[in-house]
Amino acid sequence: MLKEFIKGLWKDNPVLRQLLGMCPTLAVTTTALNGMAMGLATTFVVVSAGIVVSLSRKLIPKQVRIPVFTVIIATFVTVVDMVLKAYFPQLSSALGPYVPLIVVNCLILGRQEAFTSKNPIHLAISDTFGMGLGFTFILIVLGSVRELIGAGTWFGTVIFPTGPAGFKPLVIMVLPAGAFITLGLIAALYNLINLKVKGEV
Repeated sequence: MLKEFIKGLWKDNPVLRQLLGMCPTLAVTTTALNGMAMGLATTFVVVSAGIVVSLSRKLIPKQVRIPVFTVIIATFVTVVDMVLKAYFPQLSSALGPYVPLIVVNCLILGRQEAFTSKNPIHLAISDTFGMGLGFTFILIVLGSVRELIGAGTWFGTVIFPTGPAGFKPLVIMVLPAGAFITLGLIAALYNLINLKVKGEV
């Protein structure tokens, strides 16, 4: 169980290694809070769907497994969307259409097809929880870098005061180009660390 959990955090990280969920990764990470919210929402959906799929894996005919997985995922996405709109309306507005789009997130459907539909529930929980936390971690890091450099804040708290003689935010960091630049640098650092660990650099 520990092995299945840890792999999602680093070795098989869904963003840096598998390049899954690029749409929300690049679109909503203008702030650390947005990244954390999207990551936790995705984690809840992938774990919940994984539990249901694992428990019912022997009952789902192979011919209709993808539509069934999609319906299960959509059910939990609807729950998340309704909770955000009811209790966190500002956050729901900030995330926009990307919460409903969790339904088609390749990370979630991919885990159901590749792992949870073929393994018992304890392994399914370990795998999906690890993948979800790995996804959340990268979204928080990406959002933190973009928010710090692009606005001088972190989780809404002023870190670098702006003003005539203060910090000059780089507006590009809160634009789509900033997302691509930041993710590219983080991915490069990730690969460099892996190469150093292997002794290839």
